[in-house]
This record gives sequence, C-alpha cells and structure tokens, in this order.
Amino acid sequence: MMRPGVVSLVGAGPGEPGLITLRGVECLRQARVVVYDFLANPELLEHAPPDAERIYVGKQAGHHTLRQEDINRLLVERARAGQRVVRLKGGDPFVFGRGGEEALALRQAGIPFEVVPGVTSGIAAAACAGIPVTHRGVNSVLTLVTGHEDPGKEQSDVDWEALARGGGTLVFYMGVGNLPGIARRLEAAGRPPDTPVAVISRGTLPEQEVVEGTLDTIAERAGAAGLRPPAVIVVGEAVRLRAQIAWFEQRPLFGRTVVVTRARTQASVLACELRNLGARVLRFPAIASAPAEDPTPLRLASADLSSTDWIVFTSPNAVEAFFDALDASGGDARRLGNCAIAVTGPATAEALRPHGIRPDLLPPKATAAALARALIEHGDLTGKRILLPRSQIAPDLLPERLRQAGADVLDVVAYRTLPTDPDPDLLEAFRGNGVHAVVFTSSSTVRNFADILRRELGHLPDAVAGFSIGPETSRTAAEVGIPIVAEAEEHTIPGLVATLVRCAREGTL
Repeated sequence: MMRPGVVSLVGAGPGEPGLITLRGVECLRQARVVVYDFLANPELLEHAPPDAERIYVGKQAGHHTLRQEDINRLLVERARAGQRVVRLKGGDPFVFGRGGEEALALRQAGIPFEVVPGVTSGIAAAACAGIPVTHRGVNSVLTLVTGHEDPGKEQSDVDWEALARGGGTLVFYMGVGNLPGIARRLEAAGRPPDTPVAVISRGTLPEQEVVEGTLDTIAERAGAAGLRPPAVIVVGEAVRLRAQIAWFEQRPLFGRTVVVTRARTQASVLACELRNLGARVLRFPAIASAPAEDPTPLRLASADLSSTDWIVFTSPNAVEAFFDALDASGGDARRLGNCAIAVTGPATAEALRPHGIRPDLLPPKATAAALARALIEHGDLTGKRILLPRSQIAPDLLPERLRQAGADVLDVVAYRTLPTDPDPDLLEAFRGNGVHAVVFTSSSTVRNFADILRRELGHLPDAVAGFSIGPETSRTAAEVGIPIVAEAEEHTIPGLVATLVRCAREGTL
C-alpha cells in the first residue's frame, strides 16, 4: 500500500511576498502540488519546483472556484496519491482562513499534516499603515473580528455590546462591504461616534490605500475613495498614531508602477530592490535565456584552455553557461589556471564568486567599449588568444576591437537570448497608461520589448518612459523609438535603482 504524502497548511502572509515565513518557503520548495488561494501572492509560486502542479482554488465575493468541501477532498486525494501538498492560504491558516476545517478533514482521513503559521493581514496591514494595534498607554487589548456577516440580519454572531465595552483596538476582516453596518452597530452598542477608524485596502502591497475617519464618517469617506477588498478595518485610539508613525507611503518610489524587462531568472534582485523602495513592480520578461542549440563549441573550448590567454565574460549568463560546459567536459576551475579573466561589470564579477574566481580586469564602466579599451590598455594583445562566450545576438563591437588590436578571438555562442510572450495583464497596464517607468538593462530587452508591444498593441504607447542602464542600451532605445528619461550614472543595477529614486525626488518620474 502506498504511503500517504503530507499536507502543509502554509500561511502565505498578508500579500507582500517577502512576508512569508522561511518555513513556508521551505515547504514550497519541496512541494509536488500547490493548492493556492486568491489572496496568496502569485509570486510565491516561483518558490515551488518548475514541474510542481499548481491548482487555483481562490474564493472571491460571489465566485468560488471550488467549494470548501471540494478543496478538502482535493487535499486528501493528492496526499493519498503519495504527493507532498502545500495548501497556500492568504494570511494565517487559522485566522479566518478555514484552515481548521481543512486540518480536521485531513485528520479524519488519516493524512499527516503540518500547520505553518503566517503573518495575518489585520496586524500586518495596520503596521504598514503606521498603526500599532497595541500601544502602551493607549490600548492593551486587540480583538480580531470577522466582518463578513450581514449586519442587517436579525441575530448576529458578533457580540457588539462586548466589543463596544471592551475598548482597545478592533480589527475587522472582510468587512468593507458591510462597513456602514459595522460602524452603526458599534455606535449603537456604545462606542463614541468620534472613535477613530482606518480602512486599509491592499495592505502591505505597493497599491496600499488608507482612508481615515471616525465611526460616523468612515463609511462615506471610504465609499468616496472607492476602496475595494481585500481590506481590513481598524477601530480604536491607536489609529491616531498613524499621523506620527506612517512610513509605508513615504518610501521614495511609493505610488509608481515600474516595469522590469529583464529575463525572469534575473529579475528578482531588481524587482526586490524596487519593491523595497515602494514601487509596484510588473515583470515583463522581454527576453529569456536558453542553452545554445549546439553546446559542442563551448565544451571543446573549455576542454582545452592551455593556449587561452584571456576569458572574457560579458554577463552572468555567460559565466553560468561556461561553467556548465566546463563541468560537462569533465573539468573544473583548476583548468583556468593559466587564463586571465575579464568581466564587463560588477554583476558578472559577482557571478564568478561562487566558482572561487575573482576577475583580473573590471573596467570602470560596464560597457563593451569600456571593456575593450581596458583590455587593450592592459597590455599588448598581439597574438593573444581570447575566449569570448556570449549570447548569439551579442553586438560585434567587442570582438571587432579586440581583433583590430591583434588578438585571436574565439567568439562562441554560450547561450541564446530569446523573445518571450507577454502576460495579458501587462498589456492592459500599458493600454490604460498605468505604467510610470520601464527599466531596460540590455539592448536585447529594448528590442524585444518594442517588438512585443508593436505586435500586440500595434504601436508603442506614448507614455512609455524608459530608464536605461547604460549608453549602449540608450542608443538601442533611440533606434527603436523609445524615449529614455534618464540613464544610470553607474552602469549597474544599483546605479539604475539610484537613478529612479533621484528622478522620483526631482519629479521627473
């Protein structure tokens, strides 16, 4: 008889993907099946293995993909098939998440399970709004309440009198649609009409909105602002502290939507930096990397480096492709003993570090022209053999200048740079002029981005504001008709991020 798998009931946190727990990420990395909710950030699915099955069972008002009984049955069936299942639930599984029902169903079916707590939205959203749900001298009581019942029904499951008498901070989940009734019932039960209230929509996310008021004004104000779920309602004196503590909206890129065009495998660092500064980041992987169609040339080149004087790496992808070829040919880093190493920029140098190698040459600017100049100035290249592993679409400037200097350049395709298909939601963002900036980190991202939008939309949107990592990328943008608002002074990812921050402070972003 097949041993059953295990089910992990994992709290995905309040929305911001960085707020999932380390244990939650570990479970996702081991998953064979991920069953996820509407409120679980889709970016978290990237932690799961590429071949893991992903099953959406989200519930929204008026639309349930699966009934709760069917979700319970799905978890049991997949675990009985011997699979490791992650049930990814928004917030915390046991805080208005029906995780208890799923745990009981698993126990009754004899399925082993674990519960991985998550950061619940009522506390996290309040914190990101600058509201401490408990504060010495203000309140020492916190009550979490479901706001999802109909305030107009004859018998309420909520003891409104107890809530009104208890004082402290009240946090209502899923209550935006019932906000007028919630405020009315609290007032009727004895809470003063001038009790401060905050409604926090999309808490912890770059789209976060906060509307403040009192019990007698909040329904009108939230309605006028058009706040929509998911949202939490915070009631109590602690809301007044927001005027002093609010921090989330003060980050330099808050309120800006930035499109990142890097390949998906490379975009995470840049996206994380921008998100930490408050930006809403949309990933538009205009390029993807793939192995070379024929790996033989690079494997042959890496198998015999005895006569190679320089290996020149122009990207982290080239580094990884080279060492994959080196491994495939039965070698390791010792084979590079007689070779000097040159790289285009800091990111490529960093890619060498896990292989125990530091570059011998790093030009002051991360451009092909600067790299060629640095190599030529470093010493006479006449008769020097240079291995140049790179993309099949890399420009000819670097090898041409090295050959003009007398070098014997072996220009080998190490990997392929390919166009990708866009996400329909991203195209809608451009149609609606909802994008403030598009960042370009290479000429290939510029060309493919322009090709994709012209193909899908028929034109380049007038409002596209480009930000470029360096002069070569800027020149390509000019060629394809994309205006560049600013170019990074330091041609690196940190330099590009700094440029966005500077432009935001100057009002040009």
